[in-house]
Amino acid sequence: MTAPVVSVEQLALRFGDRELWHGLSFDVERGEFLAVLGPNGAGKTSLLRILLGRLEPSEGRVALDRDSIGYVPQQRVFDRDLPLRGRDLVRFGLDGHRWGFGRLAAPDRRRVDEAVAAVGATALADTPLGLLSGGEQQRLRVAQALVSNPSLLLADEPLLSLDLAYQQVIVRLLDERRRSAGTPVVFVTHDVNPILSAVDRVLYLGPGGWAIGPVDEVLTTETLSRLYGAEIDVLRVRGRVVVVGTPDAEHVHHVH
Repeated sequence: MTAPVVSVEQLALRFGDRELWHGLSFDVERGEFLAVLGPNGAGKTSLLRILLGRLEPSEGRVALDRDSIGYVPQQRVFDRDLPLRGRDLVRFGLDGHRWGFGRLAAPDRRRVDEAVAAVGATALADTPLGLLSGGEQQRLRVAQALVSNPSLLLADEPLLSLDLAYQQVIVRLLDERRRSAGTPVVFVTHDVNPILSAVDRVLYLGPGGWAIGPVDEVLTTETLSRLYGAEIDVLRVRGRVVVVGTPDAEHVHHVH
């Protein structure tokens, strides 16, 4: 057996007197697709920041190779006057740690072009970032995360501002990557529907604890009622699962 790509042991996260979670333990294996769900303020983005080494947990430890992570951050709008082009954003995935902006070698230029093409953004490569829509910028961020051939992919709401067609493009790209190269994906989202065909397990961070397991074990009336400490109904109607009763109105999940 090979060692897990990510090992999380007994993590706790507190901000002042407020505890988001404690005792959080899980591994992420090669090729696994883990969805991280939960209401706003549950600490989903904070968990990714801990994995990235940008936030210290209150307790516990994390083991992973932080030198080989592809990261898709939450969407932020670029200034309209920013002189960088689409391809410049993608190349930061290769040399963003270096000072200056030198010329890329031919093999690296090809890698940038291939990553841009993979997310359907070739026509955007030479457009200033500030003139691109939020969805177009987000596609380029995904290309940036993939261009360095990472051993782990962390994605924080990467489908925001994307229409259904491009959501499917991005999910298919990440799914193919983890299947062909064994690169695990930790994917924070509010809506599990676009990624259900790819998900192996769900980590649900709730107000009263956390749960991890297959979708059919975690997204249940019993499990979510326990995590919220209140009656939460999980309804299955015509192939859809709708979670009713959470304080976060965005929690509507669909399954095949």
